[in-house]
Amino acid sequence: MNQLMDRVREVYAQFDASHDFQHIERVYQNALAILQTEPTADAEVVKIAVLLHDVSDKKYTDSKEQEDKLIAELALSEEKKQHIRDCIAQVSFNGGNELAATSLEAKIVRDADRLDAIGAIGIARTFAYGGAKGRKLYDKGEEVRMNMTEQEYRQKNTASVTHFYEKLLLLKDLMVTEKGKQMALERHQFMESFLQQLQHEIGQ
Repeated sequence: MNQLMDRVREVYAQFDASHDFQHIERVYQNALAILQTEPTADAEVVKIAVLLHDVSDKKYTDSKEQEDKLIAELALSEEKKQHIRDCIAQVSFNGGNELAATSLEAKIVRDADRLDAIGAIGIARTFAYGGAKGRKLYDKGEEVRMNMTEQEYRQKNTASVTHFYEKLLLLKDLMVTEKGKQMALERHQFMESFLQQLQHEIGQ
């Protein structure tokens, strides 16, 4: 596991601060917390899927080459490798067009990742990503999209605050593990407080 961590650390060093190795470390800790309440889960699958879940993120690459290469190098059965691929594929929100989480391990990885998208760290990551992509902080006239294709979700350069309404505020109710639901509640409430204060300051 330590060797794999070193390998992926090099990959994530190429990404902006919203998806760097610190993000992976936080998701890993979230996953460990959830695993403590899910003793029947395959912890090895969860940990490896967490480490690899963003190496071929569509926000940064159109290719799954990096993910495929790293999984191929694992000394695991083909069945377990496919399980890891499935977990990774089922993590992404995709503008509300997410794949169903078909295993307990996929549910844990997805909840762990989504926990890092909300709360104080979620706020910081949203603006870090928006800054890296040259996005506005907010746009009072921008319409929030609730029904969109994955392509529409990824292609429109929406303001960072709009992203809260199109994704982040929805995540609390999309958590699937009991521990994930519990951990999400406080973070969701903090985001709501932040947005209320922001609206007050910008006169919206």
